[in-house]
Amino acid sequence: MLAKEYIELEEKYGAHNYHPLDVVIDRAEGVWVYDVEGNKYLDCLAAYSAVNQGHCHPRIVKALKEQADKVTLTSRAFRNSQLPLLYKELSELTGYELSLPMNSGAEAVETALKAARKWGYKVKGVPEQKAEIITCTNNFAGRTISIISFSTEEQYRDGFGPFTPGFKIVEYGNAKALENAVTSNTVAFLVEPIQGEGGVVVPPEGYLKSCADICRKNNVLLITDEIQCGLGRSGKLFAFEYENIRPDVVIIGKALSGGCYPVSAVLSNKEILGVFKPGDHGSTFGGNPLGAAVARESLKVLIDEKLIEKSFELGNYFISELKKIQSPHVKEVRGKGLFIGVELKKSAGGARRFCEALAQRGILCKETHENVIRFAPPLVIKKEEIDWALGIIKEVLIKY
Repeated sequence: MLAKEYIELEEKYGAHNYHPLDVVIDRAEGVWVYDVEGNKYLDCLAAYSAVNQGHCHPRIVKALKEQADKVTLTSRAFRNSQLPLLYKELSELTGYELSLPMNSGAEAVETALKAARKWGYKVKGVPEQKAEIITCTNNFAGRTISIISFSTEEQYRDGFGPFTPGFKIVEYGNAKALENAVTSNTVAFLVEPIQGEGGVVVPPEGYLKSCADICRKNNVLLITDEIQCGLGRSGKLFAFEYENIRPDVVIIGKALSGGCYPVSAVLSNKEILGVFKPGDHGSTFGGNPLGAAVARESLKVLIDEKLIEKSFELGNYFISELKKIQSPHVKEVRGKGLFIGVELKKSAGGARRFCEALAQRGILCKETHENVIRFAPPLVIKKEEIDWALGIIKEVLIKY
């Protein structure tokens, strides 16, 4: 079938909740993807950072196949031989005492919110039904009703009310706004160390450190959402490491499975995750042996292949070279590691037309917040592949 035919089928039979570029991918390897007509593209989105280890990494695929031949799902009604090892390896890698596995990033965020509220009632002593969680403007944490209840993006909320109460929203990057919003009923502050869907927004230096101090002073849990910016994407294992802080709760997902299976997790200590008792919270697929085996190998690949260090080194290079491009359309280049946003001026006419032009020339990326082009290739990318991409990006940013 031709690409046109696949697109027609998708448009006819699928709900239109996405607006993808008209590239129909048929196979992928490393940083490269191939469409149904044999065209080759450099993937500069990495499935929103889910394939940090590269597409179809042979070690991760091997782990998936081997486990699929043994047992894929037991439910948490029984134990399995992969989950305890994932728990141990996550703790050894991150230093957190406990983890709670789920499937999607949104499920992990919901898990963290529930843990924070219950901790607030059972440990901090907040009156029942009074717990408050503070979040930030421009945030993105998923699409559930509770999560969109604290979104400031009107489209994410339009038509989906009534919304879940108990959330306050403060300006991202403004620690004073957080300090002013905290009350005796505040149980947690949920923040992205780098806002991905918001346009790869990096907060002012010292912001997270100030937020951590405010939370500690007021006995408020600091929860960092590292679903997209974590696991090497920012050039560190976690983006919060740039400010040398230690959040109470960390949420991970996406690259936790190398793009081979939906796996997410919440990391914390015994005081916080210990509030859950059997029956309080769960998931049929969360912690299944197939997902655990895939996650274990995905983490090993990140470490063994030094992908975190490569992200830091090549990200600095990519960002510095993008900043050299003299385009009348570019307002700002920003990012950490291989997590890069090129914000365009409003006069540029939006980022999508540039993404379409790049796709025609063999580079796949996606616009975010209308005026930002996000570049986030798999961390296995090589310098020469970045150099090849830079030539095309320069041409498109200058000529279009």
